[in-house]
Amino acid sequence: MSQQHSAAPARHSAAGTVADRRDWWRDAVIYQVYPRSFADSNGDGMGDLEGVRSRLPYLRDLGVDAVWLSPFYASPQADAGYDVADYRAVDPMFGNLLDADALIRDAHELGLRIIVDLVPNHSSDQHEWFKRALAEGAGSPLRERYHFRPGKGKNGELPPNDWESIFGGPAWTRVTEPDGTPGEWYLHLFAPEQPDFNWDHPAVGDEFRSILRFWLDMGVDGFRIDVAHGLVKADGLPDLGSHDQLKLLGNDVMPFFDQDGVHAIYRQWRTICDEYAGERIFVAEAWTPTVERTANYVRPDELHQAFNFQYLGTEWDAEELRTVIDRTLEAMRPVGAPATWVLSNHDVTRHATRFANPPGLGTQIRTAGDRELGLRRARAATLLMLALPGSAYVYQGEELGLPDVVDLPDEVRQDPAYFRGAGQDGFRDGCRVPIPWTRTGSSYGFGSGGSWLPQPASWAELSVEAQTGVADSTLELYRAALRVRRAQPDLGAGDAVEWLRAPEGVLAFRRGEFVCVANTTGESVMTPAYGRLLLASGEIAETGGEAKVPADTTVWWTAAV
Repeated sequence: MSQQHSAAPARHSAAGTVADRRDWWRDAVIYQVYPRSFADSNGDGMGDLEGVRSRLPYLRDLGVDAVWLSPFYASPQADAGYDVADYRAVDPMFGNLLDADALIRDAHELGLRIIVDLVPNHSSDQHEWFKRALAEGAGSPLRERYHFRPGKGKNGELPPNDWESIFGGPAWTRVTEPDGTPGEWYLHLFAPEQPDFNWDHPAVGDEFRSILRFWLDMGVDGFRIDVAHGLVKADGLPDLGSHDQLKLLGNDVMPFFDQDGVHAIYRQWRTICDEYAGERIFVAEAWTPTVERTANYVRPDELHQAFNFQYLGTEWDAEELRTVIDRTLEAMRPVGAPATWVLSNHDVTRHATRFANPPGLGTQIRTAGDRELGLRRARAATLLMLALPGSAYVYQGEELGLPDVVDLPDEVRQDPAYFRGAGQDGFRDGCRVPIPWTRTGSSYGFGSGGSWLPQPASWAELSVEAQTGVADSTLELYRAALRVRRAQPDLGAGDAVEWLRAPEGVLAFRRGEFVCVANTTGESVMTPAYGRLLLASGEIAETGGEAKVPADTTVWWTAAV
């Protein structure tokens, strides 16, 4: 028996519009849309806002509460839109401001909230400020809004410090001055096309407070803050003293990441956010060494949520999962913030592929692994995630069980990190391949003109069309899970779980009358049948008050009648 579920009332108002449900974000399921890979309305092979708008009913029916849109701002696309040239304009690739307005309005009518990406750590090198800073030369006031510095060495030929780019190589690029001579260097923690703002300059803060109001006035319900941990740099930009800095990320507080000064910025932002009706929110992308430091970002007067990257990086192992779950809940409890749970996003290998491979390979994996095993674990991991207290994030296509595309030809790759020296792996294109909607067509329903990254032929049977109405499909599992989550009063918001005794390799916890059991082992196990079966990621056999839970399977029960 599997995928049983109860009927569930929607959390939206009767009219279908977004209801003013207090603290909606504490238990929200938020769906990440990567616009260029979601739906293409004009047949140019690239997803766009009108395409997203056309698929909003699908997201409503899936059962999510909000949609987070990766950047769609005007951009040269050196880093897939995370290099913003104009924060108040839509890139023509995606449409225009009228399209954004229509999308927001339609989403609200369907009971969905819209969260947009904000990129405050750096701009594009095509941003008007930066172009003027280059054109005006050394001494330009515009250069003070970025980190321009003279180089070291006899003729300034060496970078100002030893910081390395996350994408590989030095974090500094030397400019050619207007007179043609080699000049100052500027800081870019990512690609050279992404110069870092100097948040010590008051004009930068003024500008972003204005940008916040622009989009809040447009009606967006919140912001996901890119590189939220990176805005403030240590005084004097000191050398790090290591030449293998990427291995330190996430393990130590760096002079360019997770500096305490970021928190004053977010307290100012929270004041602005709270002026608007409808409970608008901030979500931090904050890579920190510990969940305890992550909790600093979500204190009551700062941001509302922060991504739980420690959970995302945890292996499919009961002991490891329990440790991260406990530490997360303990860290969030003192600051009164909800825990968040996430398994995939646009920067990491999809979890259906990560779990298909042996442990210890990290979140960037180049091998397909055991597809059947990966999907089974991915389904189980989803039910575990959705049973935990707090808010959950779903990355587009994971509800279809999509694997990463690990065999893209080199000539089609577009991840900027792929083309740089010693940076991160640069294989993020594999999780960004446009999702399939239909069994047929040049791009399986993504659009009428192919897709910007090639899709595997096997995706036809993973499409929305192929899985809709199929009882044991991954899509129907997600739909059922989100319906049950809404119907069960003990699911959603909260800050604790009651752990139950369970066999080795099995997680079992209670939340009120609800019980979740996750078998992370490769063998079937016997557990008590904790009541009425609500849902399971695999086939469950119950006899005599006991349940046989297959390998890599999660089960939901309720004691309620």
